[in-house]
This record gives sequence, C-alpha cells and structure tokens, in this order.
Amino acid sequence: MTQERIRIGISACLLGEPVRFDGGHKRDPFLVETLGRFVEWVQVCPEVESGLDAPRESMRLVQADGRIRLVTNRTAEDHTARMTDYAGRRVEALAHDDLCGFVFKKDSPTCGVHRVKLYQPGGVPNKSGRGLFAAAMVTRCPLLPVEEEGRLNDPRLRDNFVERIFAYRRLTTLFAGRWSMGDVVRFHTAHKLTLMAHKEVAHRQLGRLVASGKAMARREFQDRYASEFMTALSAMATPRRQANVLQHMLGYFKDTLDRDDRAELLGLIEDHAAGRVPLVVPLTLFAHHIRRCGVTYLADQVYLRPHPVELMLRNHV
Repeated sequence: MTQERIRIGISACLLGEPVRFDGGHKRDPFLVETLGRFVEWVQVCPEVESGLDAPRESMRLVQADGRIRLVTNRTAEDHTARMTDYAGRRVEALAHDDLCGFVFKKDSPTCGVHRVKLYQPGGVPNKSGRGLFAAAMVTRCPLLPVEEEGRLNDPRLRDNFVERIFAYRRLTTLFAGRWSMGDVVRFHTAHKLTLMAHKEVAHRQLGRLVASGKAMARREFQDRYASEFMTALSAMATPRRQANVLQHMLGYFKDTLDRDDRAELLGLIEDHAAGRVPLVVPLTLFAHHIRRCGVTYLADQVYLRPHPVELMLRNHV
C-alpha cells in the first residue's frame, strides 16, 4: 500500500468548515479523524465558491417546465445559472486534479447524490433529485468513486467506497505512463480475487478482455478495461460472495494443510457466510497460512489488503 496520500474531493462542511446556509457545519468524525489520516482532502463548497454568503437563505430543487432549477425557499430567487456556470468550471478543473474519489453532503440541493428532494409546481416533493454540482461531477467523471457521508455509516457501503478509491488510484497509476500489456496482466492478476468478490461474471469478462487486448487499439482497451473494472467494484461484495472467494483460496492449500487446519478454515468461512464473524477473522488465519506455506499467488493478491488495515473496515463486514 502506497504511503502517499491520495486526493479525495469532499463537501467542505463535512470537514467542519462553517459554510452551510445557517452558518454551521456538519463535521464528520470518521472522515476527519480516521480516513483523513490516509487521504488529502480537496474541499469544495459550491454555494460559497459560486459567490453566495454563509449564512444565506436556504435553497431547494424545483422541477418546472421540463427543467430543474435551484431556487431559494423564501424569496424564490433563482440561482440555477450561477450554479451551473460555476459547476462547469470547477468540475473541469477537478477532473484534472488527480482525484480518486469524492464524498458529498447528503440531501444538499447542490451536493446530494441520492434521493435529494425535488419539488414540483404543487409544492409536494419527491426524493428523485440530485444536487446540481454533484450531477455535473458524476457526468464529467463517471468512473470516479463517489459517496454521501450519510451512507458511509453503513459498514459495507463504507468498505466498498474506501476499497474503490484505493483501487481507482492503482488503476489510474497503471495507465498514467507508457503501460504495456504485461503491466495490465500483472495488475489484473493481482486483482482477480477482488473482482471475484464483487462480481464473478465481470471477473471472467475482464479476463477475456485482457486476453484479447493486443488486438485492440490502446486507447479503446484502456477505456474499456477501466470502465468495466470500476463498474465491477461498484457491486457490493456480500458475505456469500466473500465466502466463495475464501473457498477458492482454500483450494491452494490442498497439498500443504492437514485436515484439521483445513477444517478450521472451512468453519470460519461458513461462519462468515452466515454472518457470525466479520471478514477479518477468516482472512487473518488465511494470511498466517499464506506466510507459513509460501503461497505466492495468494500473497500477491490485493484482496488481502485492499486498503490500510488501520482503518479496520473489515472488522465490521
């Protein structure tokens, strides 16, 4: 795992900056105190950076005449053009700023990614909207891992997001220089178990893509591999999928472990699949046997350490 901090965009209020409409903030302890030890935050506040004050009148998304507008709640002042112009410029700059992910403020009419209130002419909202700045960011950088701070309270969503930001860093590093198909094969081989844990069919499809890569134009191959790789990792790695990977790993010890050791591993795999123990329990014992038996293929798998162990994310999934 690289010691260099990776750059992650974030809604500034989540770092404790007093930029919200009421002059307050929404400082998130996990993001600031835990994940913040391993990333370099690139903070963004669309409202303040576009010229609005803090505090300011609150705003909402309104759908009318076939378009979505950003208007203030009390005076109905329309800030759509201001925000759209700002978002276009800021997102384009961020697209060239080596970001490996983005954490947005939930429910925000500018930063919310999921289920933002969208008001209709009658005044009754539905939760189908997306903040104007977040929408621009997702459209411009479709492979970039994005998440809302509220959803990161779910241990599996948290593990998935952090895994994806580190995977995105490795992927972009791979294609940043003059890469060869040999580089791609080594990258893909190291991520095979990771892909299996998220989406087994994608693992097979990517394998076929790599096998045919030499016959493709380099840019076409790079774009396809990156897209399919990140799309695969966005699928949740459930305990059942993790158990399938662990059973696959167990096959590498058929000639090196005795019956009791294999039975112990199998029991922990079954316990994890049933939700009785977190993923870290069987993985810790696997890591011990991998070192003791010298199973090089497994030792080289990113699956064993997709993100810093100090985050202890696999203690909760």
